[in-house]
Amino acid sequence: MTTHHRTCNLCEAMCGIVVTTDGDRVTDLRGDPDDAFSRGHVCPKVYALRELHEDPDRLRTPVRRTANGWEPIAWDVALDECATRIADVQRRHGRHAVGTYSGNPIAHNHGAMITLPLLLAAIGTRNRYDANSQDANPRLLAAARMYGSPIALTVPDVDRTQYLLMLGANPAASNGSVMSLGDVKGRLRGIRDRGGRIVLVDPRRSETAAWCNEHVFIRPGGDAAFLAALLHVMFRDGRVQREDVRAGAVNLVGLERAVRPFTPLRVADATGIDVDTIERLAREFAAAERAVAYGRVGVCQNEFGTVASWLVEALNVVTGNFDREGGAMFPSPAADVSQAVPLLLGTKITSTRTRVRGLPDVGGQLPAAALAEEIETTGEGQIRALVTFAGNPVLSVPNGPRLSNAMSTLEFMVSIDPYLNETTRHAHIVLPPTSILERSHYDLLFHMLAVRNTAKWSPPVFAPPPDARHDWQIIQDLSLRIVAARAGRTTRAFARWASRRGLQLNPDGVIDALLRAGRYGARRGRDGLSLARLRNEPHGVDLGPLESSRGARVLRPDRKVDLAPDSFVEDLARVAAWVDGPGSTGLVLIGRRHVRTNNSWLHNCASLVKGPDRATILLNPRDAERLGITSGVCVRVTSRAGTVDAPVEISADVMFGVVSLPHGYGHAGMGDTMKIAGRTPGPNLNALTDEYRLDPLSGTAALNGVPVTVERIAP
Repeated sequence: MTTHHRTCNLCEAMCGIVVTTDGDRVTDLRGDPDDAFSRGHVCPKVYALRELHEDPDRLRTPVRRTANGWEPIAWDVALDECATRIADVQRRHGRHAVGTYSGNPIAHNHGAMITLPLLLAAIGTRNRYDANSQDANPRLLAAARMYGSPIALTVPDVDRTQYLLMLGANPAASNGSVMSLGDVKGRLRGIRDRGGRIVLVDPRRSETAAWCNEHVFIRPGGDAAFLAALLHVMFRDGRVQREDVRAGAVNLVGLERAVRPFTPLRVADATGIDVDTIERLAREFAAAERAVAYGRVGVCQNEFGTVASWLVEALNVVTGNFDREGGAMFPSPAADVSQAVPLLLGTKITSTRTRVRGLPDVGGQLPAAALAEEIETTGEGQIRALVTFAGNPVLSVPNGPRLSNAMSTLEFMVSIDPYLNETTRHAHIVLPPTSILERSHYDLLFHMLAVRNTAKWSPPVFAPPPDARHDWQIIQDLSLRIVAARAGRTTRAFARWASRRGLQLNPDGVIDALLRAGRYGARRGRDGLSLARLRNEPHGVDLGPLESSRGARVLRPDRKVDLAPDSFVEDLARVAAWVDGPGSTGLVLIGRRHVRTNNSWLHNCASLVKGPDRATILLNPRDAERLGITSGVCVRVTSRAGTVDAPVEISADVMFGVVSLPHGYGHAGMGDTMKIAGRTPGPNLNALTDEYRLDPLSGTAALNGVPVTVERIAP
């Protein structure tokens, strides 16, 4: 028996775990009570680490699609063929004829994060897409405009706040999102234990609501109007910290003028929140000694996602809760790449647009809602080949069936992925990386989003098989071969030439360099952080609570927060039109998640899908009575984009006029390659979401608030 200390990297919580092994088998997984960050907390997903590692459906060698099915091929053959075919497509149709899609798991993988830019540079296409356009791009764009960098992301100082206002967030299921919590329940309970208050504003009374003092229903898409009304009340009642704000921000008067039309009376009907509640919440937040507002996917995934994300940040700034204890603060990570991002991305956060609809990029990545049409539409710049990495856009992008059909027409597709899933089944070649337990781990991104400053490196639990490759090795090798193939050189010879000249990165070496150069590094002498020191700290290192950056994380030229970026103020006209419009006359759809799932990729783990069917459609009792529907019956849900069938669960936890389906399901056709997922019930939510419903500022898909009809079809 051998004991290993590690960080679980299946979500953002960074839970410390103890892994016990017997030879090449995992015999036990449990929380590490001595972990510097998570303090013993784990969720059910931790057991998936063993199941993913041992899963017989996980690919261990490259495979090629043939007329007779999938056949294993050698690494050199696979990589050479990928590079040659990508170079051939670009030679015939131009650089931009190859598209790329990067999935969410990359954010949990320091090797992939560090080397992915090499692959994007080698391909050299503007047709780059990623999962953020279904997720956090409104927050990234708001941060870029207000603070000068898309990763100048504030997090709530939950350990010291007295008032937490959450919108569209469900940390009981997510364990924190763009807010790495660790010990999520304990930290939120701590707010209430010290006499503080937690208010959740959400169209569904989610699992998190049970941990809060108050839950307030809101109509999907109403976040921007509600936040503008809160700010209106604060300006009207003189509750804005004007002198303090002016010292660190500009355009305070512009913000005041922008929210003036959004009175509580005007927005009440549209948002579903009455005037008295809006007034009271505004007073409570402004009066709290230390308060912080936090918005997540529900705020981002609607047609006003960027404006709502901006107003969350503005609320923290004008009440004096920005960059101060108990408010919205910037973490101080030991390995900090925040200063390098503006250099890598340039000063323009949006500089490219899609060919067909002219949708904007964020940080060089285009909206994935446009991917299908960019494959289908002929002409210069049409995507004819695709590289996907750790993503399943067929299940995560709006109108997934359309994208699936488009992928079937590609001249060539390669996927870096351990599974044959709904997306990678369209690939001509699949390149599988090592398992999570076969590689080292450092949370390069999530330490930058953590509510307490810590650092931890995890060694591999198992040595990879001799012929296995880490994803960062696949990326580097493929990148070099693409460059070689384009230059007409022998790919293997070119790769050897590059290796001899040290042109290949070692991600752990990069982490070591970042640690040594960081604020806790070599300048602190023998106690300074390095990879060598972290190797001897199996539970991680506690670096203390969040500290004020004293303006250092605001990277705009004047070093001040812009409270009223022009494009955001202009987009308030759309919010006003929504407020004054006819209102919803039917049902609207929202998504949801469960603590046992992580998007679409953990449904092949038996421990996480056992139990009752969680892919039900939630229906408010009043809506059920009106439609003549009872619990357990099957209904047909229809939107402009498509139709799915699902069993009904009647629940007062969902707002009247709102229905809810979980996302990430829809594996019925994968029974041969993902046997457990193929037997797991549940429709694809994104067969209903609409690729034409977007937040126009960021191009983010409006996955919430989708108009639908519901009709009974069977018992």
